[in-house]
Parts: sequence; C-alpha cells; structure tokens
Amino acid sequence: MKKPNIGVLALQGAVREHLNMLEECGARGIPVKHPAELPFCSGLIIPGGESTTIGKLMEGCGFLEDIRALAQEGMPLFGTCAGLIMMARRLVEGDQSLLGLMDVTVRRNAFGRQVDSFEAELVLKEIDDAPHPFHGVFIRAPWIEDTGPEVEKLGEFKGKAIMARQGNMLACAFHPELTDDTRIHSYFLEMVAESIKV
Repeated sequence: MKKPNIGVLALQGAVREHLNMLEECGARGIPVKHPAELPFCSGLIIPGGESTTIGKLMEGCGFLEDIRALAQEGMPLFGTCAGLIMMARRLVEGDQSLLGLMDVTVRRNAFGRQVDSFEAELVLKEIDDAPHPFHGVFIRAPWIEDTGPEVEKLGEFKGKAIMARQGNMLACAFHPELTDDTRIHSYFLEMVAESIKV
C-alpha cells in the first residue's frame, strides 16, 4: 500500500521531529516551504514555534488562503502548540494573522513563558490505549479557553482544554513530536486515511 504524503509546514518549529514521527508511523513526511507543494499532500501538520512570526510568514508566503481552502475541502490539518493558535478563530489577546478554521478561543502562553515549560501525564480521549497516560511536553503552551458546538475536547489539564478535534481538524497545546509516543500522530493518520476513502 502506498504511503500517504503528509506535509509539515516548514517555516519554523520542530519540523524535523514531526517528519521523523510520521516516518515512524509509516507515512511519508514532506517539508512544505511553498504553497505550490500543498496539493501533493493528503494532510498537513502545522508545528509549534512563535505564532506571531509563523502568522507573518504564512501571510507573506501566501499560505493562509491556500490552507483555508484545502481545509474547507476536507484535507485533514493537525496543529501543535503555535499550530493550535494558528488554527483558532479567536484569541483572548493579541492581534495576528490566523487561519481562523477551528471554532475555538485560545489564550497564548497561557501556562507561562519559556521558563515555565513543564511535562505532565495526560489521559486523552479517542487515542489508542487511552487509559495509558500520554506524556505531554508543554513549552510556552496555549490552552483552549472556549469551544463551539462542533468541537470535541479530547484532553484537559487542570481544567483547561489542551487537545480538541473539529471534523477534519485536530489540535493540541503540547508537543507530541518531542516524545517517543506515536499515538497522536497515528490518530491523525487515521483521520487522513478516512478522508482519502471519502
């Protein structure tokens, strides 16, 4: 069976780690640096980094409209940390370019600054072996402050939503690519497989 091509937006952040995780899961990871590469992808990961910078780069390189259009056509998207911020429709504070796709309100740097980074054991819905905690790595992490009716919360930490899904879109506030646990990437690949069948 042919491996699906999964793009990783290669403007900033843990691009290599996502690519390695995809390969480990049996997919073909493609670093995406230009909008013209998007049509060759069956799904797209938007990695962490500095969301304001990523937003400016996405706008300057012409990614925003193309990614919005592909997502609205059903291409699965997965955002981690700053990727979650980019996918949100609303921010609690700040003014930056957003994809505005997920019906969520996000608070940037909600858990604190770089020095406040931490790790925690998380129980996540819909993830294989869900009772077995997922080791979450939080770096200047946001949280989801509010969700619309079509958004399913898949994980919380200290009462705050840190992972959610809306149709073909998945997002989390932490960095699964910085662990050895492939379950979240495998879950995203299942979303991709379902979209290909349709």
